[in-house]
Amino acid sequence: MNFSTLFRTKENLNLDKSTLTILRYIAIFGQFIAVNIVFFYLDLKFPIKECYTIILIGLITNLFLQFKIKVNQLKDSYASLFLLYDLFQLSALLYLTGGILNPFSTLLIIPTIVSSTFLSMGTTIILGMITTFLLFLLSNISLPLPGVDSNVFDVPNFYKQGVLIAILIGLIFLSYFGIRFAGETKKRSEALNKLQEVISKEHELESLGGQAAAAAHSLGTPLATISVVAKELKKEIGKNKEFSKDIDLLISQTKRCSEILKQISKKQIIEDEFFSKTTIEDLLNEIINSFKETSSKKLILNVDENQKKFDFQRSPELIYGLRNFIGNAVKFAKRTVEIKIKSNSKNLEVLINDDGPGFPDDIKEVLGEPYIKSKSSEVTSNAGTGLGTFLGKTLLERQSARLSFLRDNKLGGASVNITWSVTDLNSNV
Repeated sequence: MNFSTLFRTKENLNLDKSTLTILRYIAIFGQFIAVNIVFFYLDLKFPIKECYTIILIGLITNLFLQFKIKVNQLKDSYASLFLLYDLFQLSALLYLTGGILNPFSTLLIIPTIVSSTFLSMGTTIILGMITTFLLFLLSNISLPLPGVDSNVFDVPNFYKQGVLIAILIGLIFLSYFGIRFAGETKKRSEALNKLQEVISKEHELESLGGQAAAAAHSLGTPLATISVVAKELKKEIGKNKEFSKDIDLLISQTKRCSEILKQISKKQIIEDEFFSKTTIEDLLNEIINSFKETSSKKLILNVDENQKKFDFQRSPELIYGLRNFIGNAVKFAKRTVEIKIKSNSKNLEVLINDDGPGFPDDIKEVLGEPYIKSKSSEVTSNAGTGLGTFLGKTLLERQSARLSFLRDNKLGGASVNITWSVTDLNSNV
C-alpha cells in the first residue's frame, strides 16, 4: 500500500443542500421514533422531555437550512456548521440515554463520514477530532442506560473502552473510504469531461468542413456574377486608364476568391471520403504511415490472409482510440511495434504489440482507469497519468470494442487486444 496517499489533500467537493437536508430529516425522524419506542413501548424511563427539546431544535435548524439558505451547493463552512451541530445534538441525546453503551452511539460517526465524502480534508479532520473527544466524554460521563439498574449492572471500564475503540476504528476506516471514493469520483468526472472535449472537437472540425463547403457553394454564383459584370464594365470604359486599373484589380481579386473557394470544396470532398466507410486494414495502414513520418521505430502490420473483411464507419472515436494505443506502443517500444489483424466467423481482433518494458504488474489490473501511475522505474520516465489510455479505451468501447491488456507477447513487451464481435460490426455499419 502506498501510504503517501493516505493523508493527501483533495479539492473540495460541494455538498448539495437537498442531500444534507434529506439526510438530516431522516436522522431527526429516526431519533423521534427511537425515543418513543424505547420510552412508551419498551417502558424504559429516561428524560424524554429533554430529548424532545433536542430533537425539536434539530428540526428547526433543518427547516432553516431548507428555506433560509438560498444556495444549492453548500460551501465548506456552511455545511461544516450544520454537521458540527448534528454531532453535539446526537451527543446530547446519547448523554441522556446511556452514553457510549447506547446501541445508537455508532451513529455519531455519520457527520464525519459525510464530510469525508463531500467536504475538504481539513474539515473532515476537525470533525473527526471533535467526534473522538465526544465519544471519550460519553464513555466516562452520561446518565445511566435506560432499563438498567446501576446498582446491579455495573459495566467494566475495559468494556466501555472496547466500544470506544471499535467506534473509532469504524470512524477512521469509513472516513478514509469516503475520502478516496470522493477523490476517485472527481477524477472520473474530469476524465469523462476530457473525453467529451476530445469528441466535441473532432465533430466540430467535421462540422466546420461542411459549413465551409456550403459557404463555398453559396458564394460561387455571386462571385461569377461580379466577374461577368466587371468584364462588361471594362469593355464599356475602354481606354479610360483612371477606371481601367480598378476594374482589373476587381477582376483579379474575384478570380482569386473563386480559386480559394474551389480549394475549400476540394478539401471537403477529401474530408467526406475520410469519414466514409473503410476496412480496418486501410485505417490501420493510414495511422501507421503517419507514425512512420515522425518515428524511427519499425512498425509492422500483419494481416491474416484468410481473414474476412469488415467495413467500419470512420468516426473520430475509432480513429482517436486506435491512434492512441498505437502511439503508446511507439512511445514505449525499443525498436519494433507489430500490429496484427485476425478474424473468424465470430470476432475481429486487432493486437498491438511492442518490444518495450511491458505493463508493470502494479497497474496491470487497473489499466483503463483514469489517473494511474506506476512505481516501475522502467516506465516512469515516459508514463503519464493514464488519462490517454482511459480515453482510448472508452472511445473504442463506444464503438462496441472489448479491450484486454497483456504484459508479455513474443516481442517481450506490452500487448493490447482490441476485439469486435461480428454481430456488433454488422449492426454498427
